[in-house]
Amino acid sequence: QFHVVESGGGLVQPGGSVRLSCAASGFVQPLDVYHIGWFRQAPGKEREGVSCIGSTGSGGATYYADSVKGRFTVSRNITKNMVYLEMNNLKPEDTGIYHCAINGLCTHVPRVREYMYWGQGTQVTVSS
Repeated sequence: QFHVVESGGGLVQPGGSVRLSCAASGFVQPLDVYHIGWFRQAPGKEREGVSCIGSTGSGGATYYADSVKGRFTVSRNITKNMVYLEMNNLKPEDTGIYHCAINGLCTHVPRVREYMYWGQGTQVTVSS
């Protein structure tokens, strides 16, 4: 059974920073062979792609939604077999449930339908 788990969310003040982590179990191959996406869903809104990072073998390209470009950074720690989303200068509109998804496409800002394995999500609330 595949399990994808996000962690690191919580309540953050505007302008603050949070680093989300994505870990997985049940995969025979290390995560760096997969394209991995980050998504978020605000209350009452559709889930949207935030960022993705390509597999190491494909060059590890990254993509960001315009709304987060310059503020968020996606990265991998191959040794720890983890993926991160560093979120800086957070804004109230960044509030939502953030999901990590594994095995999809990363030639553009990721789309929900392109990804196979999903975590349950971690809540990020940006509020003063």
